[in-house]
Amino acid sequence: MSLYFVTGTDTDTGKTLVSAGLLARARAQGLTTRGIKPVASGSVRTAQGLRNRDALWLQRYSAPAVDYSEVNPIALEPAVAPHLAAREAGMTLEASRLIAHIRQLQASPRQFGLVEGAGGWRVPLNRQEDLGEIARVLALPVILVVGLRLGCINHARLSAEAIRADGLRLAGWVGNHIDPEYAETEDTLAMLAHHLDAPCLGHVPWIDAAEEHGPEVAARYLRLPGEAH
Repeated sequence: MSLYFVTGTDTDTGKTLVSAGLLARARAQGLTTRGIKPVASGSVRTAQGLRNRDALWLQRYSAPAVDYSEVNPIALEPAVAPHLAAREAGMTLEASRLIAHIRQLQASPRQFGLVEGAGGWRVPLNRQEDLGEIARVLALPVILVVGLRLGCINHARLSAEAIRADGLRLAGWVGNHIDPEYAETEDTLAMLAHHLDAPCLGHVPWIDAAEEHGPEVAARYLRLPGEAH
């Protein structure tokens, strides 16, 4: 199973759009797929329980079909950082629990899988652990989603440095056009390509977050790690 950890340079960089887009591309190539969102805040109450929009997208592009609980074992209602949402829910997040869930899923491997984090690389789970601990323990290669906006070069370089300092491989990065008014796209992409020292897996144009088939559109601009241009 090829399993990757997806992180962003910040919150709202379009990690889920890119993750679901990569899953959609893998499915189109006939691969079995699985998306995992270990912890998700900003979930809504439904008849089936708490459901998170990001996790639902990952579920939608996982094939063969998977239960929601496989994709998102911990759904939290408050739309705040995961450790704060967990505190409001009266619980404590532990990396070991999330890692155990992923390891259990690895017993029934898929050909291409993604574990999507929340926010950036150092987003805390609790006072001692952050989400990057999952990737570190499982030794997962990392895909970095760069939200193209003012300041993103600095954020991308710092994120790449932190990922490598933790002993992990940056398997690739994606430039995601989150600001349709951003005018320095080409120069920014060139600078990112120069500094990140990892394959660029695509440049995704601005896609309305409400676009139901956004991941399928994004898939046209993406390639899987190791896939030739």
